[in-house]
Amino acid sequence: MATTILTGPRRAPTSGQSPKGLVVSLHGYGSNGDDLISLAPYWDRLLPDVQFSSPNAPTQVPGFGAMYQWFAIESMDPVHLAKGAKEAAPLLEAFLEAEMARFNVTKAQTALVGFSQGTMMALQVGLASKEAYAGILGFSGALVGSPDLASKPPVLLVHGDQDDVVPLAASQMAQQFLSQAGLDARLHVSPRAAHTIAMDGLQLGGAFLARVLKGA
Repeated sequence: MATTILTGPRRAPTSGQSPKGLVVSLHGYGSNGDDLISLAPYWDRLLPDVQFSSPNAPTQVPGFGAMYQWFAIESMDPVHLAKGAKEAAPLLEAFLEAEMARFNVTKAQTALVGFSQGTMMALQVGLASKEAYAGILGFSGALVGSPDLASKPPVLLVHGDQDDVVPLAASQMAQQFLSQAGLDARLHVSPRAAHTIAMDGLQLGGAFLARVLKGA
């Protein structure tokens, strides 16, 4: 696994100019990079000079072809989830470093977006980075383990109030923990939304990215 190189779809800035910012989107369990790169067209108007990248997670879900996982989910036990996120982190960190070098941007010009298991990874890697990322946007996810808060980027968490896969309480606890630790961490609850990204969350997420990337 140490030699695995993550790959996935990319979307260039719609302005046709060199990127002034980078958004890396991390898909959930049993999905792939194509799923999260599909968010980019909704945010193009706000982020015309931003490069979008969405890597496939490192391993395939057994028996499901082009469906990937950041780590196997054998249970929702917090210890298991924390161990899985920590073990997958170096691969994601290597991908992020390579993408930033490819597009000549810094961490301060790079935002992380995650959905479900991808949010777990975005928080794991983003909070542990000594140099702060521009921001972390997490949909329908959770903060697993005891994070190493090496930096304090702004965080927006979005969660449906009818999510029966990852309960809303997971984002509520994450927001409370991060706020108490001194981060600008906010939570938006999407009404009548299940384990998905509702339109209100999509719009708020775009505004958040435009703010933390300073109009890139």
